[in-house]
Amino acid sequence: MSLKYRYQNFQIGDHEISLRLLRDMNQFSDPDYAAKDAGISQAAWPLFGMIWASSEALAEIMLDYHITGKRVLEVGCGMALVSHLLNLRGADITAMDIHPVVGDFLASNASLNNCDPIPFLNASWGDMHTDLGKFDLILGSDILYEPKHIKTLASFIDNHASKHSEVIIMDPDRGQGAPFHEAMMLRGFDCEGFRSEVTDHLGLEYSGRCYRYYRGQST
Repeated sequence: MSLKYRYQNFQIGDHEISLRLLRDMNQFSDPDYAAKDAGISQAAWPLFGMIWASSEALAEIMLDYHITGKRVLEVGCGMALVSHLLNLRGADITAMDIHPVVGDFLASNASLNNCDPIPFLNASWGDMHTDLGKFDLILGSDILYEPKHIKTLASFIDNHASKHSEVIIMDPDRGQGAPFHEAMMLRGFDCEGFRSEVTDHLGLEYSGRCYRYYRGQST
């Protein structure tokens, strides 16, 4: 099945980002069974292909966030609005997602915005033998939704966060925040949370929370 697309522009501060997205959530294409092998069901397959409110909220926070000299990773990037924004800002940004077609969208959208390619890793959080190295800032939006993935994600972050690091998660309150906080605290991270006062492209106020985890540094 050939995929159908739509294009949408997002205004983040002074940055206008154009993205090619899936046209709707009825898409599916897995000819080589890469998604099936990664544990992605047909129902879940198209979920990467839209911009979720948490991604827009995180992008707004990253608009003027200090990134100079930091190595940055976006985990579970999906359509990677945050990565594209940081790429426009000149960040040392790497994107990562388990979905097998995310890399193609990432590359085409970087080209669409006349930007340099964004380094990408197609892997799961359970793939501990990667060559990613360490990061100073790790970002994620709407990634706390599967109870079975919470400890795996915390361990992945622990393995790839530098000694002095930050982790910023935008969470729409899907009920997994508490166990994730516990898993991160067990790995030496402190946490502060707050309601973000940002809106999405429709002008709707974001109803979730932003969590900043940190270690080896003060608030």
